[in-house]
Amino acid sequence: MNLLHPLPDASASECVDLLVTRPRLRVERIVSLGQASPAGFWYDQEENECVLLLAGAARVRFADEDAARLLGPGEWLDIAAHRRHRVDWTDPTTPTVWLAIFSE
Repeated sequence: MNLLHPLPDASASECVDLLVTRPRLRVERIVSLGQASPAGFWYDQEENECVLLLAGAARVRFADEDAARLLGPGEWLDIAAHRRHRVDWTDPTTPTVWLAIFSE
Protein backbone atom coordinates (compact mmCIF):
# COMPACT_ATOMS: atom_id res chain seq x y z
CA MET A 1 0.00 0.00 0.00
CA ASN A 2 1.20 3.50 -0.82
CA LEU A 3 0.32 6.15 1.77
CA LEU A 4 0.22 8.92 -0.85
CA HIS A 5 -1.53 7.24 -3.81
CA PRO A 6 -4.41 7.04 -4.26
CA LEU A 7 -5.73 9.58 -1.78
CA PRO A 8 -9.39 9.73 -0.78
CA ASP A 9 -11.41 12.86 -1.51
CA ALA A 10 -11.22 14.90 1.71
CA SER A 11 -12.99 17.98 0.33
CA ALA A 12 -16.15 17.37 2.38
CA SER A 13 -14.55 15.94 5.52
CA GLU A 14 -11.29 14.60 6.85
CA CYS A 15 -10.64 10.93 5.92
CA VAL A 16 -9.17 8.48 8.42
CA ASP A 17 -7.90 5.04 7.37
CA LEU A 18 -6.95 2.53 10.06
CA LEU A 19 -3.73 0.88 8.87
CA VAL A 20 -2.62 -1.20 11.87
CA THR A 21 -4.26 -2.11 15.12
CA ARG A 22 -2.65 -4.09 17.92
CA PRO A 23 -3.04 -4.14 21.67
CA ARG A 24 -1.97 -0.68 22.89
CA LEU A 25 -1.06 0.45 19.32
CA ARG A 26 -3.00 2.03 16.44
CA VAL A 27 -1.65 3.51 13.18
CA GLU A 28 -3.82 5.75 11.01
CA ARG A 29 -3.47 7.66 7.76
CA ILE A 30 -5.39 10.92 7.99
CA VAL A 31 -6.08 13.07 4.93
CA SER A 32 -7.18 16.68 5.47
CA LEU A 33 -8.08 19.36 2.95
CA GLY A 34 -8.68 22.63 4.75
CA GLN A 35 -10.15 21.03 7.89
CA ALA A 36 -9.29 22.31 11.37
CA SER A 37 -10.45 21.63 14.91
CA PRO A 38 -13.72 23.35 15.79
CA ALA A 39 -13.41 26.69 17.61
CA GLY A 40 -12.71 26.12 21.29
CA PHE A 41 -12.09 22.36 20.86
CA TRP A 42 -8.92 20.75 22.26
CA TYR A 43 -7.86 17.12 21.89
CA ASP A 44 -7.16 15.59 25.32
CA GLN A 45 -6.35 11.99 24.45
CA GLU A 46 -5.82 8.96 26.67
CA GLU A 47 -3.08 7.77 24.31
CA ASN A 48 0.33 9.08 23.29
CA GLU A 49 0.43 10.19 19.66
CA CYS A 50 3.36 10.51 17.31
CA VAL A 51 2.29 12.28 14.14
CA LEU A 52 4.33 12.65 10.94
CA LEU A 53 3.26 15.01 8.18
CA LEU A 54 3.83 13.23 4.85
CA ALA A 55 2.41 15.87 2.48
CA GLY A 56 0.74 19.27 2.60
CA ALA A 57 0.94 21.70 5.49
CA ALA A 58 -0.72 22.21 8.87
CA ARG A 59 -0.59 24.35 11.99
CA VAL A 60 -0.87 22.53 15.32
CA ARG A 61 -1.35 24.45 18.57
CA PHE A 62 -0.67 23.20 22.09
CA ALA A 63 -2.61 24.68 25.01
CA ASP A 64 0.64 25.23 26.91
CA GLU A 65 2.36 27.18 24.10
CA ASP A 66 1.74 30.73 22.86
CA ALA A 67 2.08 30.08 19.12
CA ALA A 68 1.00 27.37 16.73
CA ARG A 69 3.63 25.19 15.07
CA LEU A 70 3.71 25.17 11.26
CA LEU A 71 4.41 21.68 9.91
CA GLY A 72 5.54 20.69 6.43
CA PRO A 73 6.40 17.36 4.82
CA GLY A 74 8.77 15.27 6.90
CA GLU A 75 8.12 17.14 10.16
CA TRP A 76 6.72 15.29 13.14
CA LEU A 77 5.46 15.78 16.68
CA ASP A 78 5.46 13.51 19.72
CA ILE A 79 2.33 14.35 21.73
CA ALA A 80 2.11 12.94 25.24
CA ALA A 81 -1.20 11.60 26.51
CA HIS A 82 -3.40 14.39 27.87
CA ARG A 83 -1.30 17.18 26.32
CA ARG A 84 -4.07 19.39 25.02
CA HIS A 85 -3.69 20.29 21.35
CA ARG A 86 -5.68 21.26 18.31
CA VAL A 87 -5.28 21.63 14.54
CA ASP A 88 -5.57 25.33 13.75
CA TRP A 89 -5.28 24.97 9.96
CA THR A 90 -4.59 22.55 7.11
CA ASP A 91 -3.81 23.60 3.56
CA PRO A 92 -7.09 24.08 1.65
CA THR A 93 -5.45 23.75 -1.78
CA THR A 94 -3.56 20.48 -1.49
CA PRO A 95 -4.17 17.37 0.63
CA THR A 96 -2.41 17.21 3.97
CA VAL A 97 -1.47 13.62 4.73
CA TRP A 98 -0.67 12.59 8.29
CA LEU A 99 0.66 9.31 9.64
CA ALA A 100 -0.57 9.07 13.24
CA ILE A 101 0.75 6.45 15.63
CA PHE A 102 -1.18 6.07 18.88
CA SER A 103 0.20 4.09 21.81
CA GLU A 104 -0.43 3.65 25.52
